[in-house]
Amino acid sequence: MPFSSPELQAFSAGFPVALLHALATLGLFIAGAAIYAMLTPYKDVQLIRDGNSAAALSLGGALLSLAIPLAASLMASGSVIELGVWGGSVVIVQLLATRLVDIALKGLPERIVEGEVPAAALLVSAKLSVSIILAAAVAG
Repeated sequence: MPFSSPELQAFSAGFPVALLHALATLGLFIAGAAIYAMLTPYKDVQLIRDGNSAAALSLGGALLSLAIPLAASLMASGSVIELGVWGGSVVIVQLLATRLVDIALKGLPERIVEGEVPAAALLVSAKLSVSIILAAAVAG
């Protein structure tokens, strides 16, 4: 009789599922962040280590822009398979949108390398705007 109350029974049944979903989402987030790092024309982490605030702002915004639609996918999914489909899809769409933002805002990556914080702020705003719209689309 270790779990006699309904609350503890519900927790013991639901917590492993919640943990599995969170770990799957975290895996998608890490994969998306790694792909993002490969797609950027500069080395974010090295620039940050060198004290480049614009690069820190840009990378932070990119991570948030991945996390927001992934969180919406997590909320909208009922199974790990569904989460994998939605989560994988939003990561791909967000990375594509991020790349399109970089192309549309010509010269911004070079300005981030040069440490221009206003350029990074504009880039982050564009990426976050797209991610919020994507999250709303997933949430339906």
